[in-house]
Amino acid sequence: MSSTGAVIAQPPAHTGRAGLVPQLLVAVLCGGYATGAAVGWGSAWIADIMGDFGLAAAAAAASVSSFVYARTLTGRQRPTWFLFAGSSAMVALGNGTWGWYEVVLDGPYPKTSIADFFFLLFAPPAIIGLLMLAKRPVTRAGWVCLALDAWLVGGSLLTLAWSLALANDASLKGLSAAQAALRLAYPLLDIALASMVLALHFRRSPANRVAVNTAIAALALTVLCDALFRSPLWRDHYQSGHILDAGWFAGSMLLAYAPWAGRRDAARLEPRSIAHSSRKVAGSLAALVPYLSAGVCTLGILYNVIDGRKTDHVVLFTGCTVVLALVVRQGIMLLDNISLTQELAQKENHFRSLVQGSSDVIMIAAPTGVLRYVSPAARGVYGRDAEDMVGTELASHIHPEDLGRVVHEVRRFLAASPAAEPATRIECRIRAGRGRDGGGWLNVESSVNRYQGGLIFNSRDVTERVRLQAQLQHNASHDPLTDLPNRALFTERVSHALGGRRSGDGEAAVLFVDLDGFKAVNDTVGHQAGDELLVQAARRLQESVRSGDTAARLGGDEFAALICGGSADRELREYQIHEIADRLRSALSEPYRVESGEVRVAASIGVAFAEPGITPSELMRNADLAMYRAKQAGKGRVEMYAPQMQADVVRRAELATRLRNALHDGEFTLLHQPVVELRTGRVAAVEAQARWRSAQGILFTPAEFLRVAEDTDRTAELSRWLLQEAVEQAALRHGSGHAVPVAVRMSVRRLMHRDLPLGSIETLLSRHELPAGGLVLELTDNDPRISLEELERRLSALRRLGVQIALDGFGTGYAAMTALRTLPVDLLKIDRSFVEGIVESARLHKITAGMLRIAEDLGIRTVADGVDRPEQVTALRAMGCTHGQGMAFSGPLDEHRLRGSLARGGYPVPHGSIALTGGPLPVRHTGSTGTSDPLRSNAETPVPPA
Repeated sequence: MSSTGAVIAQPPAHTGRAGLVPQLLVAVLCGGYATGAAVGWGSAWIADIMGDFGLAAAAAAASVSSFVYARTLTGRQRPTWFLFAGSSAMVALGNGTWGWYEVVLDGPYPKTSIADFFFLLFAPPAIIGLLMLAKRPVTRAGWVCLALDAWLVGGSLLTLAWSLALANDASLKGLSAAQAALRLAYPLLDIALASMVLALHFRRSPANRVAVNTAIAALALTVLCDALFRSPLWRDHYQSGHILDAGWFAGSMLLAYAPWAGRRDAARLEPRSIAHSSRKVAGSLAALVPYLSAGVCTLGILYNVIDGRKTDHVVLFTGCTVVLALVVRQGIMLLDNISLTQELAQKENHFRSLVQGSSDVIMIAAPTGVLRYVSPAARGVYGRDAEDMVGTELASHIHPEDLGRVVHEVRRFLAASPAAEPATRIECRIRAGRGRDGGGWLNVESSVNRYQGGLIFNSRDVTERVRLQAQLQHNASHDPLTDLPNRALFTERVSHALGGRRSGDGEAAVLFVDLDGFKAVNDTVGHQAGDELLVQAARRLQESVRSGDTAARLGGDEFAALICGGSADRELREYQIHEIADRLRSALSEPYRVESGEVRVAASIGVAFAEPGITPSELMRNADLAMYRAKQAGKGRVEMYAPQMQADVVRRAELATRLRNALHDGEFTLLHQPVVELRTGRVAAVEAQARWRSAQGILFTPAEFLRVAEDTDRTAELSRWLLQEAVEQAALRHGSGHAVPVAVRMSVRRLMHRDLPLGSIETLLSRHELPAGGLVLELTDNDPRISLEELERRLSALRRLGVQIALDGFGTGYAAMTALRTLPVDLLKIDRSFVEGIVESARLHKITAGMLRIAEDLGIRTVADGVDRPEQVTALRAMGCTHGQGMAFSGPLDEHRLRGSLARGGYPVPHGSIALTGGPLPVRHTGSTGTSDPLRSNAETPVPPA
């Protein structure tokens, strides 16, 4: 057998051992009775008892056993076993009655007694029970054939029995009609019973096969003993306890044992091959029954001819009817065979059309592994002729890498029970012909079934499905734009790199990359150009790392790289990784050619090294922290992770928690810094500033907590509190006679946010009855994501409510000049970066003077921020600046000091001139205090404690 044949060959079936105790018990009882009968039982009295009451006891045991078994059954067989129980009961009563005459009365017994009627009633229940066991024919021809078969058997037996014995019984003189009928009834009923046994033995129901076979064998043995009893050879020498009684005893014991043999048979499965073989033999014998019956009938007639007897009319009539029944039966069978042949041919053509027209390939493999049949669909699927594949081994067509898996699955399938697993599925690669895919391999899915010791493969091409699944799996783990691994796959590979490190190997390192200025490319050039830039950046990233490393896109403009291996020396490894990161930074910072032209972005890169015990998430978090530190340090640079970065994050998180608690616990307070008119010193407005009052009573400046609150929900909450508190206190000051506007700093993003509608500001002003012009909103930034047209509409609506608009940080970028050109602005706040060097730098002096002239030409008032020295006041006033804010006048004041300052009417302002060449000239401060130091107040701690 070939290797493939060894794969397909079925494993040997294992059958359990049947219980031997009941069989041994029956064998011992039957053997003991036969031995006693053979030796004459020792005395005539014991022989009479065993020949009468012994047989009655055996028949009673059979009756009780069948009755008990029948009570446990349901369905068609239940009445059968009740009838068997009744039949055995008649035998028990007949033998018991005969024993009463022969043993108890010990006198002459009548030739015709009630025992004869009991014996006669044995056969009818058994015959009816056998009829109920048989399979019911499904056609009218089947019923006719069943009746003919019964007559063929019965008529043949009648012919043979009449020739041998019944003719003499029928011709006995001196018998009454009742006695003659009774003598003939015995053999005729036995013949009918024997006919049913033979005719129905091959038509029985498959349920409880062993029990039924045992019962039929018991009845057959009983009928055989009855026939021997009627023969002249045994009848003349028979007496109770004779060896013939051993046959009747054995028949009753077999019938008593039959139900429990059936129970054991139901507990175990009959092997399929044995069942199939038994059905095949049974079918063959059933077909021979009519011819055997005719042969028996012929033997009966020949016996009369050879013996020189005159041909008996009964034999002649019975023989003719048997021959006629055989001819009729053969005619019916011929017509039925013709119909079946036509139907079989039609079904065969139908299934051949289905198989040949199917798009699936159907292959039948013999137990040796050789292909016996291959459907024509092999030409369309495999690109090979079916005739070329027939006769070849199945293993020669399977991909070598899949052969072991296929062998394992086939062996497992054949070892399983057919009832538990009738079929299985196998997916493998099959060699394709030269006409398709260049002689490559196809992915094939096969449904496998057992067939005559071999296997049937129903196979279909699933190559496209496998390719689609592979593509879907690839898409699930790769970025659709750049085809780089996505975050999930990158995290998995980082996990493998950390879990697969061995002692002495180089450590893994993770690089996080963020493209600086990418958002501006999307906003100015368009998202299509941004996508082109990302594709080019991904290509540069892949080209910059080594072949064994992994480059990935995490989302947006964030990329990452996993660098494995390298030197075991930490300093040298850090140098190598830093060199790779710097090379990557340079490559990503080169100009990008897109459809609309050339664009530039920079790259901020954070690097983190794997440490013992670190997890993938921790390693990626460290690289992310280093990347953000690179962005905070000026962008376009490489930063290595340090533990202090994580400490800073923890500190900021703790501070954010404290800030949230401070907002909820009312620890914030409001201070106001005066805005002074530079010409007169009058307080023209106040700017509201939030302060955090700690539990120790210390006020903290916004320098730290505002940065912590940035881009969080705390920003909105703090801004909302600041606006409400500022409006409320300004309204109270207006009510007490200090009608100065209050300025509130607010980001453009916060002003345009959906949770701050225009109606909420109007409602706030109305609720506190703050007059028109009493609120100034200072715009602190210009978010490029917000449309200037939408911002203009919002500011115009606010101005219609009487709210003044100030542009904070003017002069610090292109956005500020664009906003000045577009937005409705009432005030410009010159950024403190221009005011700080206005005296020392002639260049700054000229730039600031130019901005002030632009504001004057546009009719916009100006406020200089960060005016901390008297000489700055003089210089700004000389350039045309109208208002100033800073420590030269006052720091932020609480409500009590602010009202005192407003009650005084203003602040003294210095007068004089400043020469910008040769350094600053001293400026004398003249005022009510008679000192040149600026007014200061409210000593403040710069940052809150950690």
